Amino acid sequence: MKKAILFFVAPFGALFTLFYLIPIGYAIWQSLFTVERTGTFGPATEVFGGLTQYKQVFSDGPFWESIGRVLLFGAVQVPVMLGLALFLALLLDSGLVKGRRFFRLVYFLPYAVPGVVAAIMWGYLYSPNLSPFTEVTSAVDLLSPSLVLWAMANVVTWVYVGYNMLIIYSALLAVPTEIYEAAKIDGAGVFRTAWSIKIPMVMPAIVLTTVFSIIGTLQLLAEPQVFRSFSSAVSSTYTPNLTVLSTASIPNFHLAAAFSVVLALATFVLSFSFLKFTQRKGVQ
Repeated sequence: MKKAILFFVAPFGALFTLFYLIPIGYAIWQSLFTVERTGTFGPATEVFGGLTQYKQVFSDGPFWESIGRVLLFGAVQVPVMLGLALFLALLLDSGLVKGRRFFRLVYFLPYAVPGVVAAIMWGYLYSPNLSPFTEVTSAVDLLSPSLVLWAMANVVTWVYVGYNMLIIYSALLAVPTEIYEAAKIDGAGVFRTAWSIKIPMVMPAIVLTTVFSIIGTLQLLAEPQVFRSFSSAVSSTYTPNLTVLSTASIPNFHLAAAFSVVLALATFVLSFSFLKFTQRKGVQ
């Protein structure tokens, strides 16, 4: 029995170690080194620096500004996106919509578009000189410093609403029909059934999609990187992952590794805190 368990677990364990644990360990190890030079143009040598890189990370103002920026982004975009996903899932499950297979495909289709392609497409639509909607883009500059963050939020929402909708809709399909029949006998209408039965029953799926969204928010990279070519408001430190990318491109791999470790810890803390909060509220 133990050999059978080991046989099935071993492939996952090997891949998990090779592509997850080892890269994390290597990043932590690299973050503990620093580069020193003898003179201005002397040869570079790597020496053990301990927490030197982390001191620089915690004193780096633009990095923490980017953290605050994506937190603001997530505080607005994630509830809007998941609210739309929940509404579409409830609409498909209500029986009021004909052709549910067609609409499932239509809602999910944007997720099949690569994030970079979606960002380029929306960037052209936002650009005053290139957009076919010049009257709108000339009146409202969606690529300005005050609006570009929300222009990117629209792209992310457009891409991921259908993906999250399918997760919630799958959870709705798993609800026993007997519960709906009992609610109908008790006189519950469509809206009452959705509010009192369906939403509480799919709350674990909503929690799951929220955790995925928190992780994705802190990893925001493709959209701001593409939007840098459309808007000067998006700098090389606009999001945490852009900061890591630009730092590694200098190249300063040790500082980039320290940025990555701190960002991973922040993502873990936020995700874990949200899960503990939902558990205290009784969401299983």
